[in-house]
Amino acid sequence: MNNDFPRILSLLRKERHISQKAAAADLGVAQALLSHYEKGKRECGLDFLVRVADYYGVTTDYLLGRSASTTGNLITENDIPDITSGQEKTRTGADISITMSKKLVVNSIDVIYSLIGKIGNSRFSLAVINMLNLTVYKVFRIVYRSNKGNTQNMFEIPDERACHYADAQIHIDEAEAASIIKNAGPDSPEISTVVIESEYPRQSAALLSLIKSSEAQIKKQISFK
Repeated sequence: MNNDFPRILSLLRKERHISQKAAAADLGVAQALLSHYEKGKRECGLDFLVRVADYYGVTTDYLLGRSASTTGNLITENDIPDITSGQEKTRTGADISITMSKKLVVNSIDVIYSLIGKIGNSRFSLAVINMLNLTVYKVFRIVYRSNKGNTQNMFEIPDERACHYADAQIHIDEAEAASIIKNAGPDSPEISTVVIESEYPRQSAALLSLIKSSEAQIKKQISFK
């Protein structure tokens, strides 16, 4: 079994607020064995994999981490709504990749803004919005460097300092947001795969795909277990 299965197996149970004892009974295995499956200490057979898929109403592709969607669909450009300005798209390979990435980011940000609105804390909202704005600012300054003839007079902060200052402010805002969330009350919105796919049916594919692809990029760079 792959490394994704134990995590997803545990995630599905916890997102549905099912105790390990109850899930084990429903799936016809001992609780100790289910615990081993969830911790990745034991590998299950195909029969159990199919039972789990039926029990939670997901596909085996999702259980094995092959798809970011519980339906097992592989996300394509056409699956993600285009809520950007109606710019004409060229169809070279590079442009298709850029268009796909743009859809992932824009739809994901749409979900994030909705969620921070539900949290309803102005300090938290400001911290998260600052983090997003500063990230866009950093990327734009990097793109701006592509032509050495572009004058730095466009910016007040010198190029050699800007990204470092932006990083520092992002860390400050991240600490502020983390501190607020740590003390969040029970009225904060429940966020799970189930909730995201239910409340954001058009944008969920983008957000879940972005999460999966981002973690894949991170895992390439580090020894991850």
